[in-house]
Amino acid sequence: MLTRDEIFGYTPDTKYTTSVAYFSMEFAIDQALKIYSGGLGFLAGSHFRSAYELKQNILGIGMLWKYGYYDQTRDRDGLMVPSFVEKEYSFLQDTGITFSVPIHDTPVMVKAYLLKPETFGSAPLFLLSTDLPENDEISRTITHRLYDPNEATRIAQSIILGIGGAMLLDQLNMEPDVYHMNEGHSVSLNFYLYAKYKNLDEIRKRVVFTTHTPEMAGNEEHEYTLLKKMSFFYHLQDHEVKHILNMEGEMFSYTLGALKFSGKANGVSKLHGEVAREMWGENEGIPEITSITNAQNAAYWKDQEIAQAIREGNDQVIVQRKKELKKELFKVVADQCGKVFDEDVLTIVWARRFAGYKRADLVMYDWDRFLSLVSNKELPVQFIWAGKPYPEDTGANKLFNDIITRAKPFANCAVLTGYELGLSALLKKGSDLWLNNPKMYREASGTSGMTAAMNGSINLSLPDGWVPEFARDTKNCFLISAATERDDERAIDVAENKNLMDLISNTILPMYTQDQAQWLSILKNSAADVEPEFESGRMAAEYYEKMYTTL
Repeated sequence: MLTRDEIFGYTPDTKYTTSVAYFSMEFAIDQALKIYSGGLGFLAGSHFRSAYELKQNILGIGMLWKYGYYDQTRDRDGLMVPSFVEKEYSFLQDTGITFSVPIHDTPVMVKAYLLKPETFGSAPLFLLSTDLPENDEISRTITHRLYDPNEATRIAQSIILGIGGAMLLDQLNMEPDVYHMNEGHSVSLNFYLYAKYKNLDEIRKRVVFTTHTPEMAGNEEHEYTLLKKMSFFYHLQDHEVKHILNMEGEMFSYTLGALKFSGKANGVSKLHGEVAREMWGENEGIPEITSITNAQNAAYWKDQEIAQAIREGNDQVIVQRKKELKKELFKVVADQCGKVFDEDVLTIVWARRFAGYKRADLVMYDWDRFLSLVSNKELPVQFIWAGKPYPEDTGANKLFNDIITRAKPFANCAVLTGYELGLSALLKKGSDLWLNNPKMYREASGTSGMTAAMNGSINLSLPDGWVPEFARDTKNCFLISAATERDDERAIDVAENKNLMDLISNTILPMYTQDQAQWLSILKNSAADVEPEFESGRMAAEYYEKMYTTL
């Protein structure tokens, strides 16, 4: 049996003695460990890096995805296609712990692996796998693909994470003071806890919940009858669940169930906290939904040379280092797309998890104006897109490939595949502007712009998610004005495309090419304002202060 010292390898700081088990479907800890899809994982990864730096008493429970999320490859026409390739991780420790979790009233064997803190500089992380010879083929596939498209498999994944994660803690003889559900995927752990404590109030003394999205597609729900059939409720009947949680209807909402089990809950930006309270606040028996704004780990993300130059106010070194970073990114552009970008030209990057509401193609909405922009030799510009749509999201995949097709004729426009931690870092370091133009009030946080700012890339953004807490327009960023009329979706796109294009053409490009001093002033203010407020050391400490130690 693993001892606590063997798991952690460090003694927690006395400020963080409350023990926490943090459940998340994905963790973006390192490029080599491909068990994440997007922002939820990036956030968990930065949280765990900072938890390690602060020596917090927190461990993670996650899943060991055999094929990861997916790999982005290209077909013969250069369009993006998902590819599923088995991953090997010799750096994970086989704990020797196996146990069974009931799914469909049938025992499924689960093995636990450990990512030790010293491997990548993170708090310890246990990863669960059902890909074992003792299991039948269907059971083995539970931990094959992150966010499997099959409904029953998705439910089974949540059972393994929630109930399986809680069982693992019992196997380790560890009873944490706090169980933290990072999004609703692990809500089934509460049914395991109910079998222990037989009391909802006792669970609320131990459980906290973070909701990450106002998108209903991200707030999973399934029929009670199917969940009961699959043993999601552990030893409870579906009518008992409805009675305990005072929930009605045919569908069980993971988010609402998680809120009702939790003593505390939070959104991931001040604005998202307001949106979440509006979405869920009328339901009885839920805690107040506060907010802890997401943040990113500077030690992992930022280029130290440009960071030092920014701290010292050395404009010459900032300019020189930025060009060097752009050259590194442009090697990838040349390799993938056969286009040679110019490090002296303003480079705008749109890169993040690829979903329709994030509007990757907004800059192309008025096609004639886009053509005029990218063909202007007096005020040249370069565009790069990257991101990962959900493999079965046909609309988002079509949009991704439409952008590839539309960008192909232009030597100054490129779409990159392989958007993971490594490419994300190159894009943030090699961009001049980080473009963020989601439909308003639908981006919970959108933290990619934080790490861009740490690397001398200025945010060009609508005031959604974390941005209103940071933004000083034309002082540390460029704000795109939101449409004032919010009832007509097409009119919103028209207005916000015009506002974006006006800003690029009339303000940003002239400043970049003609007023370097002003540009660098915004760049330096941006980097100074993003830390420490949006560095994950603040966030990790705030979770202890607001969510863990006062539960």
